[in-house]
Amino acid sequence: MKLILAVVQDKDAAALSKKFIENDVRATKLATSGGFLKAGNTTFIIGIEDDRVSDVMEIIKESSHTREQYVSPSISSRGSAMMSEPVKVTVGGATVFVLPVEEFKHF
Repeated sequence: MKLILAVVQDKDAAALSKKFIENDVRATKLATSGGFLKAGNTTFIIGIEDDRVSDVMEIIKESSHTREQYVSPSISSRGSAMMSEPVKVTVGGATVFVLPVEEFKHF
């Protein structure tokens, strides 16, 4: 058994959740926020049998999309904050961790 932690952009969470339901993948959904852009994310926690990991990874890959957006970074100069020109960054996609499960209990 494996534990999958998948962090996706909020814009992709509803479609991914629907795909999980269609494919009988049970997941716990948590609202999270990222550190870089401080934007909303959704983290899915999935306990799955080893032979289904590749299927779940494919569902996540197909449902998580990267996007480009502009951000306005603030630059600190000797104690005062200055605004610089907006910078184009790529956001979205999915960050996925697959961890071994040593023991599983359901009470």
